[in-house]
Amino acid sequence: MILLLGPIGYVFFRFLGLEDLSAGIAAEFILILIVFGWTGSYLLRVFKGKMTFVEQRKRYLEAYEKIVTTEVEDKFESLSDDDKNQLLKEIQNQQAPIPTTPPEP
Repeated sequence: MILLLGPIGYVFFRFLGLEDLSAGIAAEFILILIVFGWTGSYLLRVFKGKMTFVEQRKRYLEAYEKIVTTEVEDKFESLSDDDKNQLLKEIQNQQAPIPTTPPEP
């Protein structure tokens, strides 16, 4: 389809009354503007991070995190109170900073 824009533009400008050379130059100019516009919009999407792949990956990660969070919450709720307390204590122990002693001279 894009390849037909050149001949269609040429015929259109000839229909408007331009001579052969002028119609060719005008059609070429329009095609160059289209290419620059497309390239500019592509680069803008790249720099802003709005590429299709990036958007799909972001949506996938959000859906994945939601599913995993729901599953973990369901498993936690299914534990007994003793198991919940034990798990919470283990997590607190893992998050507690490890005391460091200065090296002896």
